[in-house]
Amino acid sequence: MPRIPRFFMNDPKAAYHVISRTALPGHDVLGPEEKDYLLHLIQWLSQVYFVEVYGYAIMGNHFHLLCRMLPENQFSDEEVKRRIRLYYGQKRKIFFYEELIKKWRARLGNLSRYIQDVKQRFSRWYNKRVERKGYFWADRFKSVIVETGEALLNCLAYIELNPVRAGIVEKPENYRWCSLGYRSRVGTGKNFLSLNLGLTSWEKKTEKERLELLRRFVYEKGGLGEPEKGTGEIFRQRVNYFTESLVIGGRNFVEKAAIKIKEFQGIKKEKKGKKIKNLMEMEIVFL
Repeated sequence: MPRIPRFFMNDPKAAYHVISRTALPGHDVLGPEEKDYLLHLIQWLSQVYFVEVYGYAIMGNHFHLLCRMLPENQFSDEEVKRRIRLYYGQKRKIFFYEELIKKWRARLGNLSRYIQDVKQRFSRWYNKRVERKGYFWADRFKSVIVETGEALLNCLAYIELNPVRAGIVEKPENYRWCSLGYRSRVGTGKNFLSLNLGLTSWEKKTEKERLELLRRFVYEKGGLGEPEKGTGEIFRQRVNYFTESLVIGGRNFVEKAAIKIKEFQGIKKEKKGKKIKNLMEMEIVFL
């Protein structure tokens, strides 16, 4: 039976919370070396594809990735060529022609191809390393559409708190394989992560100031005490909205998405958003 096409929203405000789990039994399939290599692939391929990465968390049997695909038309043909060379390496000779560039332009702006590349490369590396055959990842990855702005900030905080919820660390920046831990180690210099979350209040802030605002927000949502002395612990439990919903965002964004999803799926029943209580003023659409 053919797979049902995945719905993607052609909107510059649409980001994606991607979740993918391993097919292998156990909670610690991904050890330190596996996590390092998976992070390496995400870093490298994020420089190849037209993607803006906001955050991630690599756990023992799954990973989270929060990103936005950038419009293809903002990249020149020369930039497409540069990224193709980066993908194949300098030793491979490439003859560029119009159809090739057109094909790669579409590929580099495609979320499915980006995640597929990460997962397939990791699977080949892992299977070769342990001398096994077969699938490493379970089924297709999940993706929740998240509106940039407040919804994106909340989703990022949820992802950063994964190692805290799992009882691995007390503070997310102490975990090597989440984005807050990465940012805490490398600082706010040039790296593959973005803090352009679409928040009006952050527009005139420096990267260092944005990082501190993110850290304070995560601490507040996680009830981690300093620096905000937060006690809410709202994200210390698993919040299904961020993993099981179809769309998360403001009312207008969600209503617009609901119409497109209805047309995409060819259904007549109206999809309505449901407000998340005690979280923030945002709406969600369930599958």
